[in-house]
This record gives sequence, C-alpha cells and structure tokens, in this order.
Amino acid sequence: MTMKKYFIIMLLPLLFAVFNCAHPVTNVTTEKNGALYKEILPNGLKVYALKDPNAPLAVFQIWYNAGSINEQVGKTGLSHLLEHLMFKGTPKHGPKMFSKIISRAGGVDNAGTSRDYVFYYQKLAPDQLHLSIELEADRMRNLIMDPKETLAERDVVMEERRMRYEDDPQSLVYEEVISTAFKNIPYRWPVIGWMQDLQRITREDLYNYYRKHYVPNNATIIIAGNIDTGSLMKKIRNEFGSIPKGEEIRNPDIAEPEQMGERRLYVKKEAELPYVLCAYKAPNIFNDDSFALEVLAGVLSGGKSSRIYKSLIDEKRIALSADASYSSLGKYPSLFYLDATTLPGKALDEVEMALYAEVEKIKKEPPSEREVQKAKNQIEASFLMGQDSLFFQAEIVAMFEMLGDQKLKDRYFEGIRKVTPADVQSVARKYLIEDKRTVGILIPVKVRSEK
Repeated sequence: MTMKKYFIIMLLPLLFAVFNCAHPVTNVTTEKNGALYKEILPNGLKVYALKDPNAPLAVFQIWYNAGSINEQVGKTGLSHLLEHLMFKGTPKHGPKMFSKIISRAGGVDNAGTSRDYVFYYQKLAPDQLHLSIELEADRMRNLIMDPKETLAERDVVMEERRMRYEDDPQSLVYEEVISTAFKNIPYRWPVIGWMQDLQRITREDLYNYYRKHYVPNNATIIIAGNIDTGSLMKKIRNEFGSIPKGEEIRNPDIAEPEQMGERRLYVKKEAELPYVLCAYKAPNIFNDDSFALEVLAGVLSGGKSSRIYKSLIDEKRIALSADASYSSLGKYPSLFYLDATTLPGKALDEVEMALYAEVEKIKKEPPSEREVQKAKNQIEASFLMGQDSLFFQAEIVAMFEMLGDQKLKDRYFEGIRKVTPADVQSVARKYLIEDKRTVGILIPVKVRSEK
C-alpha cells in the first residue's frame, strides 16, 4: 500500500427567497472558453458543459462542498454516510430505484466522498442525460432518510470501516499519523469517520447536515460528451431552478499550530511485516513551493529508476516496497510522505534511515536536470493521458472548481514546468526536516491461537 492511494462549518442561518421557476434565466452569467460552457443559475448552482463530438457516451457529475472538512468533532463520518443514504430513495423514486433507472437506460452510476467534497456521477448515452438531471434534482431536495434505513446503512459503514481500516494494519498507521500530524485543521479525522462517532450518529444529525449542505449554491454540475448544451441547460434550469438557495457554506478559517519537534507513534497489530510512514508538513497548491514538492516526490519515487526504488529495493535489498508521495490539490495544507515495508529479516530502523538518507543526498546536492525533467514529464503525462477519458476531463473541471478557481489548473501546470533542480533542493531543505516530521511505526504482533 502506498500513500498515493489516498487522494472538510458552522455558520449563522440565513433566509433566502425561493426563485420563481417561471423566470429561470434571470441574472444568469454565462461564459464560453473553447468547448467549455459555464452558467450560474440565480440560486447559485454552477453548471459546466464540455462538448466532445467524438465521445460515445456522456457524463453527468454533481459535486457538493460537503466533504469531511465540513464536519465537526464528535460528528465525523457524516459526509460519507450521507453519500450512502443518497441512494435510499425519495417519495417519487423509492429505495434503490435511482441505480435501477440508470441501469435500465444502459448507464452506470456511483459516488465518492473525500476530505474536500462529495460527488455523484452517471455515464449514459447523450439522449438519456435527462434522467440524471431529473433524478439528481429530486434527491437534492427530497431525500426520505427513513430511520430504519439510516440505522441499517450506518451498520454497513461501520463494517466498511472495520474491513478497510481496523483490519488493515497499514491503513491504521496512516490514520494515526494523520491525526497526530494535524492538531487543528479538519484533515485530522478520517473521511469514513471514527468508529465511536459512527455509533452515535442519529437520523437527525444526518438530515440536518443534508439540508444544510445539499443546496444549489453549494453544488457544481458538469455535463460532458456529444451533447446539445442548449437543451440540457433548459432542462437543468427547469429541474434545479426552483430549488431555493441555502446558507453560504465557507471552509473553516483554521490554521495549524507550529510543530516544534518530531512526533513518533507506534501501532501494534497483527501483521506480516513491519512498516514505517513518515509525514512532513507541506503546503497546498496556493503556495508556489508545492510545485517543487510534487517534482521532489517524482525524483524520489517515480518508477523503478527513481532514487528510493534503486536504493532500498534494488541495491540494499532491505524493503519489499518503498515510496514517496505528495499531492497539493487540497483546500488545506498537506503532508509529504515517505513510506516503506521491510523485507523479511531486515531491520525497520535500517529501512527508515535509508529513506532519510535519500532525502539528505538531495539536500546536499540537487538532482540532475534529467531527473527533474523526467519527474515533470510524469506529472504532466498523468494528466494528459487522462484526457482520453471524458469522465476524467469532467473531473478535472470539477476538482479545480472545488478548490476555488478554474485558473488554478493553468497555474498548476505552469508551476510544474518552471521547477528547477535548485527548487527541488530548496524545498527538501525547507520542508523535509526532522522537527516537522511525524513518524508512524507498525509493529507486527503474532496472531493469538485459540485454545
């Protein structure tokens, strides 16, 4: 397991008037940028349309600023549990009918929750997108949330937590490291929630969270494919336009206190091999240093020719797996990770020190131009290859919208391209230091045999 696999608000209530659906286009702002069309409805709903005449299928995505950062202490896990309940029906469409309707139309649907947002999507033939528009508008406003279904789904999520985290030793280490590294910002709790909070979540908690966050002015729709933008926009205005605004949702204005020394923790769990995860405090995309940190991760761990792989796995033969990872694409400051699993019979201390040694080499001497260019190419290629996927194109539009500005996408690529070897060395010296590090150690324990 590598950390690359891991890609959150209370305000005074405000009163808003219900917009009259007879005048759905009043005060709409529109813009066109190539094939990308944007419209903001009077109730604040943002809609993007991406036309691709060659796409065989169409995509509908709706994103809400309702990730785990929007929760609070004692109520963690609301966002993810609500995602499950969004498939439990409305008065118009009963339990499980949403997915059945999409499936009968030849489509697929699913959803996902992250720290920063939650999203729902369908892939359909272009002439079936009206189903997505009707169904998503219905469940934005009319979710039933039956008490028995709520309790049953809560049990499902609790079991999911047991399987994905409590029975996975490395995932437990990751959770512990995150909650130890962050003291204030809401990344410190897991998206799935703490088990003790899940046990206490009520139907009222979920319904209040739903009514507050699932509102037009807290949502963004992306439609993509060989679409008729005009007719689809008319349909969206008709279905979503009469839904009233909610209160304005803002990300918590929270800063992280300065870390004054290394933090170290240990997890004792039934496991095959020892594992170490080191996390360094790092900025997000709003800080220019983030671009060089992305490249640094690529230099250290960008395939079998990268420094960590060659040293720990090929040459020293002390690690079964080893990795460096970092993502700047979050609403709050991030973490830069180093992690490794030892080979049987090898000492974890030796593996941990070998990870640090590769960082120290870069601090002493910057990486070569070739290493840096390779890492930059890999970062850009991962996005460019994704352009073959209509779903990914829509996802990129939405992700940068959730971060706050479509222009961030251009800033991101421009920033990556400008990174120099000296920049990589500079960020290694600035951020990958012992006093800003949190280290988690997995200590395997033997399975107790039953007598």
